[in-house]
Amino acid sequence: MANLSDLIIQHPDVVSFDELKKLVIKAAQDGEIFLHFDVKPDFRDTPRDWSMKLEAAFYWGQEKK
Repeated sequence: MANLSDLIIQHPDVVSFDELKKLVIKAAQDGEIFLHFDVKPDFRDTPRDWSMKLEAAFYWGQEKK
């Protein structure tokens, strides 16, 4: 399981929501099965529907193996 907080902490170079979304896709492609939203991303460009966007990115990232 990938925790969103772990992805953010392990990649301090990520400074935007779009970069975070790429990390989520990579986690899915690397074999993670679950993504746990334990924090809200605190980026300036984080959209209101951030959890839906990350969930979709994670799902579609798994599909592109």
